[in-house]
Parts: sequence; structure tokens; C-alpha cells
Amino acid sequence: MDQRTDLALEKSEALGGTTPEGVTCETQQFGEMKITRIRVHTAAGAEALGKPQGQYITVEVPPFKRSAEIPDVMVDTIADELRALLPAEGTVLVAGLGNDEITPDALGPACASQVLATRHIRRELAQSAGLGNLRPVVNLTPGVLGKTGIETGELLRGVVQRVQPAAVLTVDALAARKLSRLGCTVQMADTGVTPGSGVGNARAQLDRESLGVPVIALGVPTVVDAATLVYDLTHASADDALAREGADMMITPREIDLVIERAARLLALAINRALQPHLSAQEILLLVS
Repeated sequence: MDQRTDLALEKSEALGGTTPEGVTCETQQFGEMKITRIRVHTAAGAEALGKPQGQYITVEVPPFKRSAEIPDVMVDTIADELRALLPAEGTVLVAGLGNDEITPDALGPACASQVLATRHIRRELAQSAGLGNLRPVVNLTPGVLGKTGIETGELLRGVVQRVQPAAVLTVDALAARKLSRLGCTVQMADTGVTPGSGVGNARAQLDRESLGVPVIALGVPTVVDAATLVYDLTHASADDALAREGADMMITPREIDLVIERAARLLALAINRALQPHLSAQEILLLVS
């Protein structure tokens, strides 16, 4: 059975603990956080893992539903990993993907609304306000095709051509294979993203080839499809009927509103810290509130 997941970590786990040739994997433990870095070096490795060549970093954190508190060490850990994937200089276009009217899919828009946009702030003004040299950031929520009539890729290509950013950073909700990964896992990758792929509604790929600049994808899994859930709970393939029907049925935690709210806040804080490392978390919160 093809177990639907956007997580490179779960793809790796499905191989039974073996690392394919052309793929490297390392893990680090920081208190309650665990970081797994997977790098796909070759085309053969990409075929074996089922993910494009590039870097995939997964940060496992305590469940968002457990506490509203977001420790600085968690923010800084994710920010440091994200900063390593981004170009050191230049404008960054942050795109919050998803539908803000569907709670499990609202992570991108909820996060983008808390990202500090700075491209319009003149350097002299920033320095006179004590903000130092702000990195130019453009913040965009492109919406979804059904509401705008415009493919996300088409919209982003137009903005990229006009703004000419050094990189695009997308934020999107993901699908996982295991229930235990929902609302407690952050994945980032430098391979781009296919909007809607996690729920079987894949749109055009957003990557360096399609947009002309590096595309960094950041997300948190919020759903599991029913057929995959049956396999995860019983370790047996679902029957044909459930496989057909379950593939179109998405399962999400009942606390999904809390998960989205807290995950969006964590990712926004991490993005802001990654892009404006000279500002403290308190200063960033004041600027975006």
C-alpha cells in the first residue's frame, strides 16, 4: 500500500531502518526536541526514498496542544536550521499557502499574517527607530485556485519577476502517515513544494525550476488520510473499498484549531528570527502585533 506522507522522515522509516545508497541521515537530540537531517545526494537515492534530491530537516517538538508556551530555545532551534537553508543575503518572499477557511489547511495564511514584512521600510527609517539593518522581506498569502481563479504558481511567478527575491519561503500544512506526528513535527526542505499534494489535490510544483529562485518549504503535518490511518493502527493493508474511499477522507485532531494557532505562531517566530537575527523575540512580537 502506498502510504501518503509529505515527510521525508516517514519515507525513510518506511524503508525499515536502512538508508538507501545516495542518501545520508543524521539525528540530534536537544532536550525534548529531536532533529533529523536527511540529504538526498543522487537520482538513485531520490528514487529509493521517493523524494527529490536535496535537504530535508525534521524537528520533532512537544505536541502543540499540550501547552500554549513556546520556549525561546524551540524558536531559535528551528530558526537556525531554516537560516542554513536560506541565502545569506537578499530579499525573501514568504508565501503562506492554503485555504484560511478550512482549519487544517489554514497554517500558511495564519503564519504569514505574523511574519514581519520589511521591504517597504527604508534603511534610514529602520536605523533611526533602532531596528538596525532589516533584511527585506515580502509577505504574501496567495489564496487557493477555487477562490482566486489563479494558480498559486502563476501568482508567485509574477511576484518573483517583479520583486526579484533571493529566495521564496513557502509555509503550508502537510500530511503525515502517523497520527503521532500531527501537531508536533516541523519539516523544512530546499526542494520546493507541490501545493495540495498531501490531500490528493496536487497543483503545479513550486521549485527553483518553475520560479527561477531557490524555494524553501516549511510546514507542519495536520492531517492523515483514512486508508493510511488504518494501516498505521493495524499494520495491515486496508481492503480495496476502504483504500478507495479512505484515500479521499482526511483525519485531523479535534484540537486542530489550537494546533494551527500555536504552530503558526511558532513558525512565524522562527521565520522572523531566521531573517532578522539581530532582533529579539520580544522586539519582533511588538513589531508584528
